[in-house]
Amino acid sequence: MAVVLIAVGIGCFLGIRAAGSAVKQHQAAQEESRQELLEASRVEESAQAQAAVAALFETESTEETESTYTKEDALNDMVEDTLAGMTLEQKVAGLFFVTPEQLTGVSQVVAAGDATRESLEKYPVGGLIYFAQNIQSENQLKEMLSNTTSYSLFPLFFGVDEEGGKVARVADALKLDKTLPMGEIGAAGDTQAAYDAYQNIGGYLSSYGFNVDFAPVADVLTNVDNTVIGNRAFSSDAGVAAQMVSSAVTGLQETGVSACLKHFPGHGDTAGDSHTGAAQTDRTKEEMEAEEFLPFQSGIEAGVDMIMVGHITAPNLTDGDSLPASISEKIITGVLRNELGYHGIIITDAMNMGAITEYYKSDVAAIMALKAGADMVLMPENFEEAYQGVLDAVVDGTVSEERIDDSLRRIYRVKLKSRVL
Repeated sequence: MAVVLIAVGIGCFLGIRAAGSAVKQHQAAQEESRQELLEASRVEESAQAQAAVAALFETESTEETESTYTKEDALNDMVEDTLAGMTLEQKVAGLFFVTPEQLTGVSQVVAAGDATRESLEKYPVGGLIYFAQNIQSENQLKEMLSNTTSYSLFPLFFGVDEEGGKVARVADALKLDKTLPMGEIGAAGDTQAAYDAYQNIGGYLSSYGFNVDFAPVADVLTNVDNTVIGNRAFSSDAGVAAQMVSSAVTGLQETGVSACLKHFPGHGDTAGDSHTGAAQTDRTKEEMEAEEFLPFQSGIEAGVDMIMVGHITAPNLTDGDSLPASISEKIITGVLRNELGYHGIIITDAMNMGAITEYYKSDVAAIMALKAGADMVLMPENFEEAYQGVLDAVVDGTVSEERIDDSLRRIYRVKLKSRVL
């Protein structure tokens, strides 16, 4: 009897186990079927979603064809919004490019603190130019420019003269490896070397916080006795100089640093030094068009952001008058804007140079430069006098506010373009 009961028990156990296994297999089959249905549903939903997205893009594409909002439109809007938020005093200050000493009244600036912050609140200038005396170390330089940026309500230009060769404020102060003089690079005839030289210069300038380099020199050294320019120029051959300038501009601006060609209409033929007094070229307009203008035209075609107008007297461009180019409407507007078709920023050479200060007060010179068509006034001998003179001139109608706005549009197109283009 016991054996029979054990056998029955084992049979029941095996039957229950088999039944449980069958149930599990049935449940697994049901789950697999359910997953297949879900997956089919997902595929169908995905196809429907993709079709909807495609239809949306097709609609947007049609709308964009009808009315496209471009990056250029965005840049223009940013510029206009900036101008709309500026007071007249802020607008006028934005036309000046000065040293930190001129801004703050401090004898030597090597840091940006309360004096810089308070001065920028009072005079929100368009740019600050630095020299060797402002540079002590890499960390000091970076911190000074960074702090200055944080104090400014508007984007600032930070500029320096860094041509390579004997004009290298940053490389000299920080004991960096210096770039060859451009005369040597031009003599070798290698445009890639000019590009590489300014890629290198732009690379270290941008790493410290600079965004404007007052270079390259676009003068053609047509007067071998011209020691002021000398090997700062690429060549005495206008064609070679033009090729070099184009490569230099491209190399520099690809690093995010704006190039500034100098010294229009061409300082290569002059014997005088505009730092100390008048400098004149007696070249005819035809001669200048065939030589002096070529590197500037080449730079314009390369998209140069800025051109500096020198204090050179060129009577054959001005119907005989002796006004320096930096305050001559015939040269700035007549030749550079209208004939050469340049639409970027035009800045004067430093207005504290003898060619200006011996003959004009700071306010008079600044007003003359702006009326002639310049967009920015560099380093007036007396910044506060120049600023107040321009402000008064706008208030009394001597210079129109629209004229000021035109310059600010050109300035802010360069300052803001990296944000959208």
